[in-house]
Amino acid sequence: MPQKDPCQKQACAIQTCLQANKYVESMCEDVIREMRRCCDMQAGKSICCSGFKDSKAAEEKKKT
Repeated sequence: MPQKDPCQKQACAIQTCLQANKYVESMCEDVIREMRRCCDMQAGKSICCSGFKDSKAAEEKKKT
């Protein structure tokens, strides 16, 4: 039996939040932050995190 992705819960929470808030990302900053925290802790063990690290770099670039 395949092992459950360690960040799947956070990924699902993001999708639920975005759907509930008409895809306004600013309304879901807390769940997005939890996903980043999970991805940082799992360091390559989560398929859900693929591409998520790239979005962090793009977000930080936008702020500067």
